[in-house]
Amino acid sequence: MAEEQTETRPLNDIMLAMDVVDTLRHQQLLVERELNTEDRDQRMMQRLREIYSAQGIDVPDHVLQQGVAALKEGRFMYEPPKGGIETQLAKLYVSRVKWGKPLLIALLALAVVWFAYAAFIKAPAERAAAALPDRLNAQYVRLIEQAQGPLATERAKLLLDKGEAALNKGDQDTARNVLQQMDTLQADIEQEYELRIVARPGEQSGVWRVPDANIDARNYYIIVEAVTADGKVLEMPIYNEEDGQIYRVNKWGLRVDQALFERIAADKGDDGIIQKNRFGVKRRGFLTPEYLMPTTGRSITSW
Repeated sequence: MAEEQTETRPLNDIMLAMDVVDTLRHQQLLVERELNTEDRDQRMMQRLREIYSAQGIDVPDHVLQQGVAALKEGRFMYEPPKGGIETQLAKLYVSRVKWGKPLLIALLALAVVWFAYAAFIKAPAERAAAALPDRLNAQYVRLIEQAQGPLATERAKLLLDKGEAALNKGDQDTARNVLQQMDTLQADIEQEYELRIVARPGEQSGVWRVPDANIDARNYYIIVEAVTADGKVLEMPIYNEEDGQIYRVNKWGLRVDQALFERIAADKGDDGIIQKNRFGVKRRGFLTPEYLMPTTGRSITSW
């Protein structure tokens, strides 16, 4: 028992000294006032005796002396750690309750966005890119099966070569553009219509021009339109020989010789109706119409 009392007494003294320091810190005005006097230690001890006596605590003088000395030396006082990466990390860890949940939500949202991108954008794009060679070949086969003339066959082969060259270079955008051109070519091949001479009241059936190269000559044109079997007038891409541009129009002039021009004019002149108004026919499988009347095939789009 004597040994236990000997061992515990220093601990009790230390605890009391720490309490003394804490009391002094809470009595900061007292400390500052007493430190400005010559007998400040004695005054502080006297003040501490009064404080502890009022609380019913008997603190030995040597403990009070230890507390005063500890206050001067800065013992039993907490000093915040200096700034640094370790301190910042520690503060970040301690405050994890504040930022942890929002961060987790943000990470989950990012994961959802990434999954959606991978599943609905990236993966389909990769599958479409991998299927480009097969799509090009399949479309070319369909074109060749439907093509009836050398022009359609030749154009289909040119598009296939262009698409394959683009794929060899890794240029998928050009390859997709070639596929669109193939679709347009197929639509042109499948198209069927008649070229009819325009003969409606108030509309011209033919016009003539004086060419810039020879003011003594005339170029004659018959105005035609493309009409489907159900009577629909089509809008067609027509090359204008006068300015070298292509225009989409629903009627245009085809150049003919003077004799045909005058014969059609006479046909219309007797009763206002052109009896033989079929100028040509575009059959399925071909790209260009078969002309039933002589023409150079050159065109104008305005008059």
